[in-house]
Amino acid sequence: MDLRQLNALLAVADTGSFSAAARALHTVQSNVSTHVARLERELGSTLVDRSTGTLTEEGAVVAARARIVARELDALVSDLAALHADVVGRVRLGVIGTTARWLVPPLVLEMEKRYPHVGLVIVDATTSSLLPQILNGSLDLAVVGLPADEPEVMTEPLFDEDPVLVAPTSHPLAAAERLTLAEVARHRVLLEPQGTGFRDLIDEQARAAGVTLDPLAEIDGMRLLASLAFQGFGPAILPASAAPGWVGGDWLRVPLDGLDGRTVGLARRRRGLVSAPVRAVWETLREVVAAEAPAQFGIHPAEPISGGST
Repeated sequence: MDLRQLNALLAVADTGSFSAAARALHTVQSNVSTHVARLERELGSTLVDRSTGTLTEEGAVVAARARIVARELDALVSDLAALHADVVGRVRLGVIGTTARWLVPPLVLEMEKRYPHVGLVIVDATTSSLLPQILNGSLDLAVVGLPADEPEVMTEPLFDEDPVLVAPTSHPLAAAERLTLAEVARHRVLLEPQGTGFRDLIDEQARAAGVTLDPLAEIDGMRLLASLAFQGFGPAILPASAAPGWVGGDWLRVPLDGLDGRTVGLARRRRGLVSAPVRAVWETLREVVAAEAPAQFGIHPAEPISGGST
């Protein structure tokens, strides 16, 4: 087994065919096929379904391990470079979309200033999409909604954010200075679907208050949900970061009483050493949140944690 074989399998997994994998690796299809076939003979298992170009169950297991091997080799090179005071490498960071709006710009600027040789790849997705990518090694770090119910994922809180009602200025709820859930429940509102973290948090507290919310629509995507509220389709309950003040439109934010917000934190795989570039992003991210969060409406930085994880 060698790295060429593992890289060939990963290329097939990522592109969906041997021909596309060959293009991605800048080689010919016969080389990719040969490497995968040798790996299959060595492991005694079929790793790729030739009729579809997809990985078999055994192939998915091998590919998951191969990604970890590739990450560790990259980390080895990066850590050696760091010994000579030059942090070099690439870090894949996942960020939930609402947080990415205000956090990614200052993070990119600060990383460029401090660590110009660290390449930062940002993946914008939901918590439920980011956590599996942390587990399989596709991402090094992710900013996600907490708690993260994954024993193999290590987390630390970054900030708490208040829930708010975003309502078109023409809506009756927009006239209030503050609202309770009971007052909101008299109207139909835009919500995330049940089963998403923020919606489940809202529903749990609504039940405790004896309130039932009637969705005008359930939108699976926080930024789309917010956009519909900004454009006047109806009021929506959102985390504060989903409703930044710089977004234009005829809408208002109304604070909600008696409703706890959500905690957003940083996640990484529990197993494995943290490379120098990942440590650089981790530490810079903490400092950027501490500096930028107080200026964001309804966002409160978490207390610094010694050691950096739970």
